[in-house]
Formats: sequence, structure tokens, C-alpha cells
Amino acid sequence: MANTLNAPKRIFKKFKRVAILFAGGPAPAANAVISAAAASFLRSDMEVVGIRYGYTNLVNYDPASPLIEGEHFVQISHKYLARSRNTQGILIGTSRTNPGKYIANVSDLDDPEKVIPLHNVYQALRSIGVEALISIGGDDTLKTANKLKLYQEKHVKGDQRIRIVHLPKTIDNDYHGIDFTFGYFTAVEFLGTEIRNLIHDAESCQAYFIVELMGRSAGWLAYGAAIAGEASLVISVEDITDSYRTTETFTAESGEEKERTVMDIDRLVRRIVKTMLAREAEGKQFGVVALAEGLAAMLPWRLIENVSRDDHGHIAIGQMKLADMFATLVDREYTKQTGRKRSVKATQLGYESRCAKPHAFDVMLGSQLGVGAYRALAEEQKDGVMVSVVGQLELHYEPFESLVDPETLVTKVRLIEPNSDFHRLARFLETDVND
Repeated sequence: MANTLNAPKRIFKKFKRVAILFAGGPAPAANAVISAAAASFLRSDMEVVGIRYGYTNLVNYDPASPLIEGEHFVQISHKYLARSRNTQGILIGTSRTNPGKYIANVSDLDDPEKVIPLHNVYQALRSIGVEALISIGGDDTLKTANKLKLYQEKHVKGDQRIRIVHLPKTIDNDYHGIDFTFGYFTAVEFLGTEIRNLIHDAESCQAYFIVELMGRSAGWLAYGAAIAGEASLVISVEDITDSYRTTETFTAESGEEKERTVMDIDRLVRRIVKTMLAREAEGKQFGVVALAEGLAAMLPWRLIENVSRDDHGHIAIGQMKLADMFATLVDREYTKQTGRKRSVKATQLGYESRCAKPHAFDVMLGSQLGVGAYRALAEEQKDGVMVSVVGQLELHYEPFESLVDPETLVTKVRLIEPNSDFHRLARFLETDVND
């Protein structure tokens, strides 16, 4: 049997310099990903630089003002990475700057004005000798990586192209192509602990907490935290079906009349009160109700029309004060139905979990994804793939084209499948209500 401890390194492609870039919101174990990826290339005598604060310093690049080491990028060394795998925060920083925001479809890549930010990013990276880019981020960052790849295919000669590999990141866990994203379980444990603390508070005061949890497009985080934290009820966008949904007509900025699906707020409020009354019948005068923040995007148009949006077009959900809104409505409905008062308080949780101390599983998962970036680029000579893991952290590589619509260049969010075993688990464990 071969001695695997002495197995030779499998290097088929050597890069002079590899860049690592992190974009979007922070996530626990981010530094495990960065550290493992960087160390893998360094051990094969390849230079590694960390791009500071996402695409912020790249989109407006001007050759007359070169990128400055220490300010715009950092030279990563073994010493720089010392004991960094389990640290909190993000070694190289992050931002939500979107160089692909003007590219809405493939034809936009032929527009010399719309591709300027992508052109600047490419030129900035090449100016410091980057030959391969490791992109770490959520679905929006995946879209950007894909657009940068497509831009190069149209406008850059083959031997001058920067190879791109993407590593999936989001505590929301709503990514196609991977079972669980790094940081998810750490965030779930952190938020679950907070919910359990609130339950003790609620029991002491015979009160209820309406807790708004992160999860812009799907309910994975809210459901995970509710299950781990023993919440009385959890509601997310996946639950807005049948009698809980309705439609409305609104006037878009273009003046066009459009139709959109919205939640039936009154119906949801009555469902929450029904849970409260069911708990009272069990002798429980307290509880915690978890709401996924993505529900805010399903509020009536009049409530979100003037809310600010980010570079990716998403509404600033945090401005909506979803928990406050529901706490007020639930308080009013409970009194209407019972003639009694019950303290219903609102709180918002989420940001506290994004840089929590990473758990062992997330460090292992993040480290494997980081190593996967090296194996994809150096060993497998891949370009335009997302690194993923299955089973016992087995690596595999998903081509961008299998994850991004080839015409709209949009990714598809992975929702919790209604009536799946995970979905049913939360329903089984929360307060039983015949609804």
C-alpha cells in the first residue's frame, strides 16, 4: 500500500500570482476559507494576494493611480496566516460593490459603457500580475464572477485571461449546488442560543417575543435557529402559500401597471395569535415567534416602494422593522380576540451571528472549500466553476453555466422545499395548531 503521507504534490498548472477576494456579508469561518486557499498555493511556491474590501478598490481603477500594497491589496504569507483559521471577522475585509450591476443580459457585455466596471476590475488585477482569482461570496458574487468570466471571453485574448473559481458563502444557506454553506451552523447555533435566552425572559415576564431573523430570500436560517432554539412558531417566505398569499397591482417607476404576490398580513397575524392561544391551553403564557426577514419583501408595495436598494437591487430589509410591525399587530389582535393584554415585544437578530466564533464543522467545511479552490485551479485546471462539497466533504466542481441563467445571468435561490423532511421537522417541533 502506498504511503499517502509521502505522496507527491499534484501540480499541473502553476500561477505566478493568485488573488483572493471576499464580497458580501461576513460569515463565520471566512478566515478558514481564505487561510486554507492561500496556504495551498503558498506551499506550491505561488504568490497570493488578498484584495482588500471586495471590489471597492477595483471598479474605479485608473492606470494613472496604481493599486497600493497594504491599502488596496495585501501580500499573503505563511506568517500572515498564522493561527488564522479559527479567527473571527474577515482577514481581507469585504464590501457589496457590484461591478456587474449594469449587465442585465448577455447582450449588455457588448456595450462599451456598461462593461467599464468589469474592464476596470480586469485591468486592476492584471496590473498587479494576477493570473487567477478566487471569488468568495454569495449568489450575487457568483453572478459577478460569471460576468467577469464572460467579459474576458468576449474582450480578452485567451492567454491573458484571469481564471476564476468561486467559493459559495452565505449564512442564509440558500445556494444551489451545495448542501450547506460555511458559517450556517455557527450562525444557527448563535441565533438558537439567543432564542433560548429570550424564551427564559418571556417565561419570566409571561410575554412574547417576535424575533426577526436574517434570511433575505429563503428560510434556512430562521428555520434552523427556530428548531435549535425551540421557538414556538417560525414563518418564512416558503410559508406564504395558499390562503397566506394574495396579489396586488402596483405602478412601477416606468409607469407600467404590474402585479406581484404579497403576504396576507392579517391572516399571518391571526395564525400567530392562534399559536399563543394554543400555548395558553397547554398552560404556557409565553413564547417566541421567529420571522425570516425576507418576508419584508412580500409586504404591500406602498410599504416598500420608497425603501433604499443596494447595488444588486435588493431592498434594505433592515429598514422595514418587520418584527416591530408584527408585534404591534399581534398585540392588537390578541386583545381583540381575548379582551386581555399580553406583552408582545419585538427584536431583531442576525448581524451578531455573522462574525461569531466558528464551530468545528464550519472550519472543516470552509477549509475544504479553500483547498478545493487550489485543486480546481492548479490540479484540475478549471475555470469558471464553483467549488462544492458533498457527503463526507468530498469535492466537486459546478460550472457557472449550470448555476446561472445563460440569458438573464441571474442565479436561482434555493428555497426550503415545502413538506420536505426539514420543513416538516420545524412544524412537528413547534406548538401544535390545527390550521
